[in-house]
Amino acid sequence: MATIRITAESVSDVMKSARPNRTTYYFDDDLAGFGFYRTPGDTGTFFAEFRPVAGGAKKRLKLGRIGILKANEAREAARKTIANAALGKDLAQGRADERASVTVKLLLDLYVERTRDKKKASTADGYELISSVNIMPHIGTAKASGLTRREVQAMHTKVGATRGKYAANRAVAVLKAAYAWGGKQAHVPEGFNPASGVDRYREEARERFLTAVEMQQLGEAMIEAETVGFPVDAGDAKHAPKGQRVTFHPHVIAAIRLLMLTGCRLREILHLRWSEVDFERGVLRLPDSKTGRKVVFLPQAAIDILDAMTRIGSFVIASDSAGTKDEKPRADLKRPWAAITKRARLDDVRLHDLRHSFASIGAESGLGLPVIGSLLGHSSAQTTKRYAHAADEASRRAVDAIGGKIAGHING
Repeated sequence: MATIRITAESVSDVMKSARPNRTTYYFDDDLAGFGFYRTPGDTGTFFAEFRPVAGGAKKRLKLGRIGILKANEAREAARKTIANAALGKDLAQGRADERASVTVKLLLDLYVERTRDKKKASTADGYELISSVNIMPHIGTAKASGLTRREVQAMHTKVGATRGKYAANRAVAVLKAAYAWGGKQAHVPEGFNPASGVDRYREEARERFLTAVEMQQLGEAMIEAETVGFPVDAGDAKHAPKGQRVTFHPHVIAAIRLLMLTGCRLREILHLRWSEVDFERGVLRLPDSKTGRKVVFLPQAAIDILDAMTRIGSFVIASDSAGTKDEKPRADLKRPWAAITKRARLDDVRLHDLRHSFASIGAESGLGLPVIGSLLGHSSAQTTKRYAHAADEASRRAVDAIGGKIAGHING
């Protein structure tokens, strides 16, 4: 234990010094009860110590992490805590009571809100969808501080059985992150995380590329969907009379074609606004993709699709709320995509496989991996290396063609 004047400078000096072998405590030489500690893991935390008016052992209240809470802010919080204790108000017990009332749903809502403020809106939307669909129906009403690993494991198993192993794993990942954040914010006890250690499903990287024949099957199914329509039992209509056919909204088919022609992610197309389409230069100017601001170059076929579309509201792909004051983008394409792939006899193809197929065609056409990475908006060259096998095939064909001509010359 050491006594120092706790300031921004002195705390910084301590945190920059050699890591301690055990947790080391530092107390302020001016405000009794105010201090911070540093762990061997190099984590620093401000705290306030006080003795309740009724007597008994001292209590210690964590005020916040060093780096998140400033020294002067921690000093003021400690002063209030110690003053309230002198008046008979136990803030540590009050915080414990507050934590006890936080449900899993509230914790997730707070985490999503924080993500929306600190990260990307699209990331927060994804967390919110995972929470509402896969987590809250099973454990949303449970007290966050009382949730057990067994309950999380049971949720994981149920989600895996109904929505698939990938969805189950993502649900546990989001819940684990929410608890880690909640511990730092004192919504749950720090270090308490019932999602930690849960057995998850083994995941294998899945790369599905459409062949030329499969693309033709998909194209024929889309033409049928938007013209004569599918028979009711194959379409996307629950209440249509038997014997009739169901046509699909032109914007649904346009969305799928744009995904195929641009290699964009699903949300990049569904959230695309007309104001982001630059017809003059033939590009999309996305202000907030997964990897930040992004320019998507459009082939002429994609420009023709966009040019022929009817504009309904501000989003290119119109939703049910298109043109209204509270307009929102279309949420997904799950039901129409399932019907179209079923009609095309491609039940194992996901929407994201269209992006893989775009990249694969580029690699087979002889485009280098850096070019493909640029077109897809990859932030890391490592991500693009999955298409190296297709690029190798293109290189093999190219070198055979070049070598054949040279051999023809030199061999007479």
